[in-house]
Amino acid sequence: MIKISILGGSGYTGIELLRILSRHHDVKITAVTSRQYKCERLSKVFPHLEGFVDSIFIDPANSKSIKDADIVFCCLPHKSAMEFIPEIIKKGKRVIDLSADFRLKDSKVYEAWYEKHTAKNLLKKAVYGLPEIYRAEIKDAQLVANPGCYPTSAILGLMPLIKSKLIDNTTIIIDSKSGVSGAGREAKLETSFVEANEGFKAYKIGEHRHTPEIEQCLSQIAGKDIKVSFSPHLLPVNRGILSTMYATMKTQNSKLKTQNIIASYKKYYRNEPFIRIMHEGVLPNISQVRGSNFCDIGIKVDERTNRVVVVSVIDNLIKGASGQAVQNMNIMCGLNEETGLLSPPLFP
Repeated sequence: MIKISILGGSGYTGIELLRILSRHHDVKITAVTSRQYKCERLSKVFPHLEGFVDSIFIDPANSKSIKDADIVFCCLPHKSAMEFIPEIIKKGKRVIDLSADFRLKDSKVYEAWYEKHTAKNLLKKAVYGLPEIYRAEIKDAQLVANPGCYPTSAILGLMPLIKSKLIDNTTIIIDSKSGVSGAGREAKLETSFVEANEGFKAYKIGEHRHTPEIEQCLSQIAGKDIKVSFSPHLLPVNRGILSTMYATMKTQNSKLKTQNIIASYKKYYRNEPFIRIMHEGVLPNISQVRGSNFCDIGIKVDERTNRVVVVSVIDNLIKGASGQAVQNMNIMCGLNEETGLLSPPLFP
């Protein structure tokens, strides 16, 4: 039985972790922390978990928070995570961090987009937790940096094109839309119901913090630097991410049709349990992955402009966060990757 501790269990990612792990027969939850709700019964704060999780929130500073854990899920915000994780690593625990603190390998890049990094010595140790690329490294990792939600949707959508050298990498445009839960559970004016409902807006064009994460991973896949144009948008829905990627085909590939690209995607992802490639003429909807760990991908070649358009959808709280974290845990513990995760999406 794998003993699990969750730091920051009262945010959206922490609560989704609890929901998923409560049905995972190979784990035991030993501690869940929350400064805001310390000493309160978890099911009282989150009634939907009544009968599934019988825990009391404890303070993150309490030594019991990680004492008995084999794996610690850190669901704290960036900066807070790097304050806790070095000590957890020193105690020999394995950590899956859902913040951005250890995703970027270059501390200077992190500090340019976030703030001062206080645990630089752990950056090389951290493994980027995208199983479809780094499965072998994740298996033996002590520190896994769980990917961001936007990067997960974009990287999985673009990877086969870049790996197969089908596109001009200098032409990549990523247009992403996210549900409001991507902004976290903390009360904010711009994500309040009245502000977000019946609205649809772009934000942080060319300056979103997930940009260097996307570029870092795509550059590693390509073996050379890649820069992208990334435009995020806020959808008036609770959860889900839809990313539309555009890229110009290389001249020698200009005769490829939609069916050819779809076939190459199906071959590339044939052994991936959570990647589903749509049939020709079908583009995915965020509603078809809600509550699941799936990433659904649709492809269309625009022959008139010689561009390929890829549409990738995920649930930002599952494949974009907590579900992927559990997928990483399964790999680290030698379990079937699908354990606790392979269930149909919610409908409607």
